[in-house]
Amino acid sequence: MEEATDRVIWDFAADHGYVIVSGDSDYRRPAFLRGSPPKAIWVRLGNASTQDILRVLSDHRSLISDFGDREEEALLVIP
Repeated sequence: MEEATDRVIWDFAADHGYVIVSGDSDYRRPAFLRGSPPKAIWVRLGNASTQDILRVLSDHRSLISDFGDREEEALLVIP
């Protein structure tokens, strides 16, 4: 999937029940236009390491869990 387009990733995630986690805004527009599934999480850390992203996701696990429970929401932005 490293060279897959955003649309291919979006469709794959929707078909398999995955949530997309991204460090950029690529999935913001599809989330608003297409809705869920899949859900997308935009981690706004700029140029961050995988460890930094994991830490932020862990720090916000309650928020992410609540987001997962709300079917009508397709995008969660974590500052």
